[in-house]
Amino acid sequence: MTISRNTLAALTLAILGLTATTACAQLEVPRTAALVGRDTSGNPDSTGISKAVANRTLDGPLTLRADLSSRILTVMQGDTKIKTYSVAVGSERYPTPTGSYSIRRIVWNPSWHPPPGAAWAKGKSAKGPGDPGNPMKVVKIFFHEPDYYIHGTDAVESLGDAASHGCLRMDPDEVADLAKLIMDHGGQPRGENWFWRIIHSRREEKEVYLDNPISLTVAD
Repeated sequence: MTISRNTLAALTLAILGLTATTACAQLEVPRTAALVGRDTSGNPDSTGISKAVANRTLDGPLTLRADLSSRILTVMQGDTKIKTYSVAVGSERYPTPTGSYSIRRIVWNPSWHPPPGAAWAKGKSAKGPGDPGNPMKVVKIFFHEPDYYIHGTDAVESLGDAASHGCLRMDPDEVADLAKLIMDHGGQPRGENWFWRIIHSRREEKEVYLDNPISLTVAD
């Protein structure tokens, strides 16, 4: 079969074009694959953990640090910062105590009793789990028993201020997230069904003791 010079030239150009396209595709695959699962911006996802951190294998114990001047609670795993939360800290009259503490006990859906002899609690009555007037929302994370703990609050406008009676206040959703994380690393993990039942059955108080206490440092 005789192939004309024009036909041969066209076939040659087509083959060269296909080869170039294939080469480009082969070059694109590794570059695209290298970006899968990574957040090059470092922006946090919906859980508060940056996507870059979430896809990294983390080593070391979970530790917490509350900075009273910035009113920020930082969660570390080893040398890596994995979460930060805005908190309300103790007022000048009722300061949050500084020092190094161990978190050993968590109470979900806590009841509330006015502190004996506290002038600010005069005339207030005890509130059961889930009571709308209960100032303890969702969970209490004890760090300096019996009087000081991290807890949820409905006074979310106070977050970032020195406004509490010595405890560390948090957004209710965020303190639940923190308590789950502490339980996971403290040797008391639970499934999502357990948390769903506790959070949606607000009248049931549930106490959890950690096998592995979690360290909290409170600093000025």
